[in-house]
Amino acid sequence: MRDKLHGGPREARLTPAALDVLSLIAYRRPIAKPELDALHGSDCAGPLRQLVRLGFVAVGRRADGERAASYGPTPRFLEHFQLASLDDLPQLGETEQVV
Repeated sequence: MRDKLHGGPREARLTPAALDVLSLIAYRRPIAKPELDALHGSDCAGPLRQLVRLGFVAVGRRADGERAASYGPTPRFLEHFQLASLDDLPQLGETEQVV
């Protein structure tokens, strides 16, 4: 009944910027926002908020004791991209370029 009133789970539509940020987080986990900004080449606050809101990324603390928050992929990320674990991510250079 609740799903009928509020709708079921919505399909996530990610912008190219959000996909870029998500891939950086997946491969460089855990990663802090300043590192993300530097690697992405611009402020990634908007895409990062979207990813956290959609449940693809979780906010945590860095293991090295640094005070800045770090970001990492969630089980929802794994489920959405049909991965059993983060070890199932393609190795860099393994993917083919689609033209």
